[in-house]
Amino acid sequence: MKTKVTKIERNKPEMVEIHCYSVSDEVNEILAFVKSRQGQLTGVSDDNMYEIALSDIFYIESVENKVFLYTKDNVYETKYKLYELEELLKSKRFLRISKSTVVNLMKIDSIKPALNSRFTAELFSGEQIVITRKYVPDLKKALKGE
Repeated sequence: MKTKVTKIERNKPEMVEIHCYSVSDEVNEILAFVKSRQGQLTGVSDDNMYEIALSDIFYIESVENKVFLYTKDNVYETKYKLYELEELLKSKRFLRISKSTVVNLMKIDSIKPALNSRFTAELFSGEQIVITRKYVPDLKKALKGE
C-alpha cells in the first residue's frame, strides 16, 4: 500500500483519505486508528486543568466515586461519570472491561488468561489491568472488529 502526506495551510482542515479497491480488515483498522486519535478530555491534576488527547489515555478508572484518566506518566481526575465516558468513547476504541474500568484498546500490548475466567491485559505502559469475566465476550467481539 502506497502512502502520501501533503502539507497544508493552517486555515484548512486536516483530512485522511483512503483509496482502496474494497474495504478490507486492514482499511477498517486504519480507520479505527485514525478515529481513536481524535478528541480530548479535560482532566485536573494538582489543581491545574489539562486537555488530554484521547490517544494519550491508557485507561479510565472509577475509585470511590471519583473518575481518573491514566496516561503513561500522569493521572488526572475528571468530572465525568464512568458510564458517561463509556458511552462517549465507545466509537473511539475504548471498552469497559470491569465494573470500574474502561480501557483504550489501542494501548493494549497483550492479553493473557487469569483465574476464574478472567483475563489480564498488559498495557504498553507496563501496567496490568484485570478484565472481568462479564466483559470478556465484549472484548473478544471488539478485538475481532465486530
